[in-house]
Amino acid sequence: MSVDAEVVVIGGGVMGTATAWQLARRGVDVVLVERFGIGHRYGASHGTSRNFNLGYEDPTLLAWLHEAAADWRELERVTGAQLLTRTGIVNHGPGRDYASAAVDIAAGGFLTEMLDAAEAARRWPGLRFDGPALYTPEAGRLHADRAVLAFSSAAAKLGARVLAETRVVAGAVLDDRVNLVVRDAGGVEHTLTARRAVVTSGAWTTDVLAALGATFALPPLRVTQEQPATFAALAPAPEHWPGFNHAPSPDDPTTAWFPTAVYGMGVPGEGVKAGWHGVGPVVHPDRRTYLPEPALAESVRRYAREWLPGVDADRGVEISCTYTSTPDAAFALDRVGPVALGAGFSGHGFKFAPTIGRVLADLVTR
Repeated sequence: MSVDAEVVVIGGGVMGTATAWQLARRGVDVVLVERFGIGHRYGASHGTSRNFNLGYEDPTLLAWLHEAAADWRELERVTGAQLLTRTGIVNHGPGRDYASAAVDIAAGGFLTEMLDAAEAARRWPGLRFDGPALYTPEAGRLHADRAVLAFSSAAAKLGARVLAETRVVAGAVLDDRVNLVVRDAGGVEHTLTARRAVVTSGAWTTDVLAALGATFALPPLRVTQEQPATFAALAPAPEHWPGFNHAPSPDDPTTAWFPTAVYGMGVPGEGVKAGWHGVGPVVHPDRRTYLPEPALAESVRRYAREWLPGVDADRGVEISCTYTSTPDAAFALDRVGPVALGAGFSGHGFKFAPTIGRVLADLVTR
C-alpha cells in the first residue's frame, strides 16, 4: 500500500493548525488540508482577541492551561510572533461562588485574588461592579489571527505540507487508512491517502464526517452565528483593560435580563470587546448572513451602557463568528479506527489549542 502522508489533518483553523504543529514536532509526515485560506474569516478562529481565561474549577482543564501556556510561549519563541499578553482577567456577577472558585483555581496552581466591589472599581474604573470579584493575574489575551498563522508556519518549517483552498469532497475510511478526494482552487480533483486522519473542521464537522463516511458517537453539535461587539474606549486605553467575565443570576434584577454570561477584553487599536456566549441563531456555515441580529445587538449595547462606564456604548462595531457547541460545553475528542476528531469547542476552546493539538496528535500516533 502506498500512502501520501502518515496523517492528514482536515480543517486549518486554530485546532487543525495546532494539531499539524504538534505532529510535525514529532517528525510525523503530515498534510494539512484547509478548504479556505489559512487565517480565513468564515469560521471561529479569526480576529485579534481571545481571552486566556483561567477561571476553571476542573483540575484537568487547569492542568491543560499550564501546558497550553508553556506551548504558547514556545510557539512565540520559534515564530517571533507575540501571541499571549498577560492582562489578567476579573470575574464578577451574582451567578457564581467566586470564593469557592478561587480555592479550586489556586489548587490548580494559578494565582487568585478576591476583591470587594469598591477595590475592583478603583483598579478598573472602566468596569462597574456591585459585588465581589475574583482576579486571576496570570490570565490574559491571545491574538487569534497571529496564532493560526504561527501554528501553520511553524508546522510548515518542520516539514508539514499545507494545502490551502483545498476542499474534501469525498472519502472512504478503511481499517488501515483513509482515502480522500480533494478539490483544489482550480476545481481539479486529486486523491490523497493517509494512514490516519484528524478532523478539526469546526462548524463544518458534520459535513466533513459525512463526506468521509466516518461515524462517531457525538453529542449534538449546535452551530450558531455569534455577534460580539467592540466599543470605543473612553478610559483607560484598551491595552490597559483586563479581560472580564460577568455571570448573571435570575434572582438578581440587574442581571436577570442577560441571555447568558458576558465575556470581554480590551483590544489594542480597536476598543473593548464584549459579547454573549452561544445565544446567536442556529446556522449552517455556508448559509450565514453575517448580518447582526438586531435584538442581540441592542442587548450588547445595553450591557455596555449599564456595566461598562469606560466605553461609548453608541460607538460599537459588531463582529461575526461561529460557535460549534455541545450541550454541556465539553470538548468532543475521540478516535474511531484511523480517524480522530476534535469538535464542539463551545466558544471557550481557543486558549487550549496547543493542548488540544497534542491530545489529537496522541490519538493518531499511539
